[in-house]
Amino acid sequence: MDHFAGLDVSVKETSLCVVDGTGRIVREVKVASEPEALLAVLKGPAYRFKRIGLEAGPLSQWLYSVLAEAELPVVCVETRHMQAVLKAQINKTDRNDARGIAQMMRAGLYRPVHVKTLRSQKLRMLLTHRQLLLSKAIAIENDLRGTLRNFGLKVGMVGTVKFETRIRELVENLPDLAVLVEPLLVVRRVLRQQIGLLHRHLLTIVRDDDVCRRLMTVPGVGPVVALTYRATVDVPARFKNSKAVGASFGLTPSKYQSGEIDRGGRISRCGDEMTRVMLYEAAQVMLTRTNKWSWLKAWAMRIARHRGMKKAIVALARRLAVILHRIWLDGTVFRWTREVVAA
Repeated sequence: MDHFAGLDVSVKETSLCVVDGTGRIVREVKVASEPEALLAVLKGPAYRFKRIGLEAGPLSQWLYSVLAEAELPVVCVETRHMQAVLKAQINKTDRNDARGIAQMMRAGLYRPVHVKTLRSQKLRMLLTHRQLLLSKAIAIENDLRGTLRNFGLKVGMVGTVKFETRIRELVENLPDLAVLVEPLLVVRRVLRQQIGLLHRHLLTIVRDDDVCRRLMTVPGVGPVVALTYRATVDVPARFKNSKAVGASFGLTPSKYQSGEIDRGGRISRCGDEMTRVMLYEAAQVMLTRTNKWSWLKAWAMRIARHRGMKKAIVALARRLAVILHRIWLDGTVFRWTREVVAA
């Protein structure tokens, strides 16, 4: 008889439930959240697993990789979908969650999530660390601008390179303020240095990556956007068609239909937020900063004239996701005119 298992994973312990094909609970146990402990239970000779489910989370990529290498039929389940199913339970406990996951695996009521390859996980780590340091540096700069303004000291329009010099000029004759400003300037300087190191590493990766170089032939798509897209999509063949990519990043309208009510809403904003933001910024750059004309920009400008610039940028971001996926699969580069596309 086939068996199904549900794993409710936490940092220290994992609740594990095994059920058979009829839904009868065969075994329930709580083990350490370590591959060895899980394999000791799941590799038992008495079980013939058809599906083993675990929720997407901090440890899911690590545990999924280990269980998959052990040739177990593991499935990583989308978090929101799993929560929607499990919230029907009256009592929420780790034990009940494991039971619910096991029954979802048996009934097939789940939505699988793609688990990224090891290379894409490392690329994503580079991008998130760079973004984190950048956000902290910007927060420090904004704080300095705001606090100095209270004393009538206006920083004004100044670039990243000359920012520290400008701050020192403002507090040069105010030693009491200079003492308070100095720690933030030191931290900002270190942050900017480390951001530069990560960015140079990012540029080196992009320079040596054929896919990223081809993605960058699209106007508005730079190294950061290309690498973010590559790390998120990871395996382009996992999408049934290129149009599905825009929906997976939450760039398609949501829909509500019930009886006589049938209305569309704003974009769903599901999926990866970082990639969605990067595609939006690339679309904005194409429409507002790119001087060279292309069929894609002309298409977006027609939407902007009829429905406004914001909706045009969102529509262009969705289409960029589709075009980048097609470029990746076909091994081509961006074509600037319709005539070349039709040739």
